[in-house]
Amino acid sequence: MSADKEPQSEPAPDIDRLIHEPARYNIMALLYVVERADFLFVRNQTNLTPGNLSAHLGKLETAGYVKIDKEFAGKIPRTFLRLTESGREAFSVYRHRMRKLFTSPPEARFQNLKGKIKKMLSAHDEDSGGSDSM
Repeated sequence: MSADKEPQSEPAPDIDRLIHEPARYNIMALLYVVERADFLFVRNQTNLTPGNLSAHLGKLETAGYVKIDKEFAGKIPRTFLRLTESGREAFSVYRHRMRKLFTSPPEARFQNLKGKIKKMLSAHDEDSGGSDSM
């Protein structure tokens, strides 16, 4: 069978690495189920330090996934966090792709590659006369 006619295996889904990092995944998952959340609430729910949470939020904000709003309750500053529309869409796509990854195991996707490797090894053995000596 020629290379043109071999069945193509389905590639692994492209996973958003920004969301895939565990701390950012937890932030995104938490904000996905609420309209908005207070910084302290997110910090307590994720068990991140204020500095670590701020750093992760900065990356998510730069990507356009999170909106950070600062307000005052009297003289007390409060920080509220929410997912943007693109953040909601990105998290939804991430969930879909992860679900697809887990329901379509690598063995099924890479059967074609396994056959190609066997052919290459057979060709190499024939070229070297089947000898393992150097």
